[in-house]
Amino acid sequence: MYHSRQRTIFIFSVFILCSLLAAAQNKHPAMHIRDVIYTKHDGVALTMDIIQPENPNGFGIISIVSGGWISSHDRIGTGEPFTNRGYTVFYVVHGSQPRFTVEEIIADIHRSVRFIRSRAKEFGIDPAKLGITGSSTGGHLSLMIATRGGLGDPAAKDSIDRESSAVQAVAVFYPPTDYLNWSAVGDTAVGIGKLSAYSAAFGPNAAAPGGRLKVGINVSPIYEVKKTQPPVFIIHGDADQSVPIFQAQRFKKRCDEVGAVCEVKVIPGAGHGGWPTMANDSQLLVDWFDHYLRGLGK
Repeated sequence: MYHSRQRTIFIFSVFILCSLLAAAQNKHPAMHIRDVIYTKHDGVALTMDIIQPENPNGFGIISIVSGGWISSHDRIGTGEPFTNRGYTVFYVVHGSQPRFTVEEIIADIHRSVRFIRSRAKEFGIDPAKLGITGSSTGGHLSLMIATRGGLGDPAAKDSIDRESSAVQAVAVFYPPTDYLNWSAVGDTAVGIGKLSAYSAAFGPNAAAPGGRLKVGINVSPIYEVKKTQPPVFIIHGDADQSVPIFQAQRFKKRCDEVGAVCEVKVIPGAGHGGWPTMANDSQLLVDWFDHYLRGLGK
């Protein structure tokens, strides 16, 4: 009887120890909600994954899953480092080029923000305090929301479309910002030149010079920069061969001209992602949201 009881106590102790070790390795267990549909059009359903931390802080971060305007569920992350500080993360998957143009994709992102805001109470977040983030074209789409997000249509039949698509803070990696001036003033890349491989993404209207100018203005965040836009933080490597550092510098210059809050952190020698300190630099994005969404000190 004694040995049986001792064995039971031993097994229970091992169970407790394993539980504590597991908790130590995962200090912020999260709930992952998959494939939440935020819109349907052209025969497809577009979805987002939602990752809610165990102890949410009541604020939401929208993370745009995009590279070359191609979006894949395989690239949805774990929510870190945002969930580690209590943020609920919304991984938005958009329609991909060449089936959808950049202008259509931008419309998807506006819709995703409106959807999240419409269900903020259900998700346990403050609808007036949303942040947005992304890398490369995910950063570009985030800046499109930063500069052009706004009120919905009060007469819309769909209640979601009556919601605002504005966000309150933006923090991104190496985003394109001006397709009419790519690596220098006058270096047009609206589906031509250095971005000729993406001609389908810019759509048929970009095939002629007049249409190219219009599309370039429509899809470039820089042309709607204003003082009232949310604060923007950009991290960009100065050796980026895919999206030149000129893009961040030009956007920053325009923000300074109108008095908008924008900070750019340049990573010397870094290319288009994957530099050694990138994980640490990601924490800076969280710091930005802590300050501008939660009101915490920087």
